[in-house]
Amino acid sequence: MARGPKETGDKAEGAPVDHEIIRALAKLLDETGLTEIEFERGGVRVRVARQGQPVVAAVAAPRAAAVAAGDPDASAGDVSNHPGVVPSPMVGTAYLGPEPGARPYVEIGSQVRAGQTVLIVEAMKTMNQIPAPRAGRVVQILVEDAQPVEFGEPLMIIE
Repeated sequence: MARGPKETGDKAEGAPVDHEIIRALAKLLDETGLTEIEFERGGVRVRVARQGQPVVAAVAAPRAAAVAAGDPDASAGDVSNHPGVVPSPMVGTAYLGPEPGARPYVEIGSQVRAGQTVLIVEAMKTMNQIPAPRAGRVVQILVEDAQPVEFGEPLMIIE
C-alpha cells in the first residue's frame, strides 16, 4: 500500500505538503541563483533555502558598471527613491528582449508610453511583461540581460 504525504506525517498546519511546489521552488533557486525563497498558499507556508555563496556580485555588477562609465545618476545615491524608477514586481530573471538574440524592448534614450512593455521578468517558467508605469524617456537601465532580480529591485529609470 502506497503512503501519501498525509500518512507520512508531512503536514504543515493540518494540510499536506505539496512536494511538487518544493521541487519547483528548489529549481527556481538554481535558475535565479537565490539562496532562499518562501511561498504561502492556503495557510501552508513553504521555505526553501540552501547553504552557499550569495549572488551579491551579480546584483551589484550593473550599478558598478554604470558608475565606472561616468553615469552621474548612478553615483548620486540610492536610485530606488527616484520618482521614475521601474521596480521589479517579483523575484525572477530579467530579460531585456523578447527572446535571446532579439533587440531589447527599450534602450537608453528610448521614448516609452505608459503601459508599454519595457522588459520581462521570468518567474517559475512564466514570462511576465513589465510595463512602463509612466510615459517618458528611458535614462538608465540598471540590470543586464538574464540577470537575477529581487522583489522591489530597481530595473530602470524613466523620466
